[in-house]
Amino acid sequence: MTAACLYIVSTPIGNLGDISARALETLQSVELIAAEDTRHSARLLQHFGITTPMWALHDHNERAQADRIVQRLSEGANIALISDAGTPLISDPGFHLVRAVRNAGFQVVPVPGACALIAALSASGLPTDRFAFEGFVPAKNQARLQRLQAVAEDTRTLMFYESPHRLLETLRAMLDVFGPDRYLVLARELTKTFETIHGDSLGNLIEWVEADANQRKGEFVLLLQGAEPEAEGGDLGAEELRVLSLLLEELSVKQASALAAKICSGKKKQFYQAALAMRADDGN
Repeated sequence: MTAACLYIVSTPIGNLGDISARALETLQSVELIAAEDTRHSARLLQHFGITTPMWALHDHNERAQADRIVQRLSEGANIALISDAGTPLISDPGFHLVRAVRNAGFQVVPVPGACALIAALSASGLPTDRFAFEGFVPAKNQARLQRLQAVAEDTRTLMFYESPHRLLETLRAMLDVFGPDRYLVLARELTKTFETIHGDSLGNLIEWVEADANQRKGEFVLLLQGAEPEAEGGDLGAEELRVLSLLLEELSVKQASALAAKICSGKKKQFYQAALAMRADDGN
């Protein structure tokens, strides 16, 4: 083990058998473990007979604890960072600490292991060559809709985390933005007793979740199929350009392109790019 090093240690997301031998060796050997919730992590450590002291490191104290941890590293201590479950820093605190440790000249070493979003992606049946992780969407409806609208045309597989008490609200917002036919996979309670991985169109999947209260319990990864890529050679026709030009005389680029796409049953992104080009040609 390298001296004066911060180890980023992945822990199980459910099944305790998923912890690695390297993770156990690291947690047993370091002088200190920084844990998101020491009471929660104490149960994990107790299960494996690990008695290493812990400090709490969470959203509210991370910056202050980072200074203390850097001080301990400067004294030669090895320290491990863990989250409540899975790989630290994935929608969890820790990046301020990692940056502070690296800026102070100390080594940061990942100890890989379980990660809910990668586990879900591997079993989803959705494209994995390009994907985007959006974390948790905002709790307030308007902000949630804005976040989803921002990725509506993204062709990559989109991935989200969600909690049980907001699941239906998020699924309904997705229905509003992406429509009933977009394919979505719901991955619930991964590696645990009631693990569920179910895919269907958004319209059908919402009905399935509404009909079974058990499917609204646990922790969720939502995986959404990306938007269909625009066809090659998709230049606007003369009539489409005429409609767009007329609308640009009265409306903003965003408003004109959205309305023209609706009138002509086309892609908003394509009309938007054409509108920008028109305004550039006009010198506006």
